[in-house]
Amino acid sequence: MRILLVGAGGVGGAVVRIAARRGFFERLVVADYDPRRAEAAVAAAADSRFTAARVDASHEADVTALLAEHRCDVLLNATDPRFVMPLFRAALSAGAHYLDMAMSLSQPHPERPYAECGVKLGDEQFALADQWQDSGRLALVGMGVEPGLSDVFARYAADELFDDIEEIGVRDGADLVVEGMAFAPTFSIWTMIEECLNPPVVYESDRQWFTTEPFSEPEVFDFPAGIGPLECVNVEHEEVLLMPRWLKAGRVTFKYGLGTETIETLKTLHRLGLDGTEPVRVGGTSVAPRDVVAACLPDPAGLGDRMTGSTCAGTWVKGTKDGAAREVYLYHVVDNQWSMREYGAQAVVWQTAVNPVVAMELLANGGWSGTGVLGPEALPPLPFLDLLTAYGSPWGLREH
Repeated sequence: MRILLVGAGGVGGAVVRIAARRGFFERLVVADYDPRRAEAAVAAAADSRFTAARVDASHEADVTALLAEHRCDVLLNATDPRFVMPLFRAALSAGAHYLDMAMSLSQPHPERPYAECGVKLGDEQFALADQWQDSGRLALVGMGVEPGLSDVFARYAADELFDDIEEIGVRDGADLVVEGMAFAPTFSIWTMIEECLNPPVVYESDRQWFTTEPFSEPEVFDFPAGIGPLECVNVEHEEVLLMPRWLKAGRVTFKYGLGTETIETLKTLHRLGLDGTEPVRVGGTSVAPRDVVAACLPDPAGLGDRMTGSTCAGTWVKGTKDGAAREVYLYHVVDNQWSMREYGAQAVVWQTAVNPVVAMELLANGGWSGTGVLGPEALPPLPFLDLLTAYGSPWGLREH
C-alpha cells in the first residue's frame, strides 16, 4: 500500500508516529501546505518509507498530480473539514481510495435552522456515491474516533449485543486539564466552533433527521476510568448522519461533555461574530474572524506536556436482547501520560489518529473491503476492534 497523508498537524503527526510501528505499507507521503511541518513529521519517524511534500489541499488538481507522482493508492485526509471536498474529488479523479476523519460541511436551513436540516454533514460526499461505486474504489468517511470508532461500536452492538435498538447515543467526555491555560481546546478550535455552534442534528425513526438549538437536552453521563459524571449536551456530529444509513435504531444522538466555561466561551465568540468564516477587512488585509481566534490560541498538538488526565470516546446503546431490556456503554479511554510517553502525542490527537491507521491496515490485509462511499458502521466491527487492541489500546464495555 502506498499512502498520501494530507495534513501534518497534530493528528497527521500522530498518524506518522503510529504508522511507523506497522509494516502494512510500502510508502507514506506526508504532505502539508507548510513543508516544514511535513518535514518535521517525517524526521520524527526516522523511517525510509516516509517522505515529505508540499501541497495546497484546496487545489484539487495539485493533489491529483501528487497522488499520481508517488503512485499512491490511498489518500488519508488529516486536514480540517474545509478541505474535504477537494481532497475527496482528487482521490476519485486519481483512482485512489479515500479516508477522512470528518465529513463535508453542513449548511443550516435558511428559514428554520433549529427545526429542519439544510445541507447535512456528508451530503456532498454521498451525492457522489455512484461515481465512487462505478470507480471500484472505496471512500471510507468519518473514520476517526468520533466519528469512526464510535460507529464501529454501534455496529458491534447491533451485531452482537442487541436484537432491537431503541437508542444509540455517542457520549464524549474527558477530565483533561491544561496547566496554566484558562481556555485551551484540546483539538482544532475551528472544528470545535463548527460542530458546537451549528444546529445539532437528532435522528428519530418516525421523524428522520431534524435539528435543535445548540447545547440542547443537557444530561449528566457518568464516564468510566475515573473521569466521572459530566453534563453532556447536543452538538452537531457525523455519527447522527451516518448510523441510520446502516443501522436500525429508534433514536440517534451525539452529546459532548463540554462544561459550562467552554459553552459560555463559545457563545461569547458567536455573539461577537468571531465564529465567522467570511473574511472581513482589517486595515489593508482581509481575514476570517475564526482564523484569528485559532491563531490566538495554542496549537492543540503542542499541549501534551502541560496536560493531565484522560479522554473517553464511546457509544451508549439501549434496547433489548432475548426479550430483556439492556443498556451498555462501549468506550475507549486514552490517558495523556501514556500517549505522550509512548508516542509523543497528546491524548485527543492520538485517539483520533490511531483509528484511520487501523482502518488502512485492515484495507491492506483484506480484513475490510468495499466500494462506494461507506461509513465505518457499514463494515464488520470485530476485525477492527481486535486490531485496535493489538495496537496496545484496548476498548471496554460497561453494562448499565
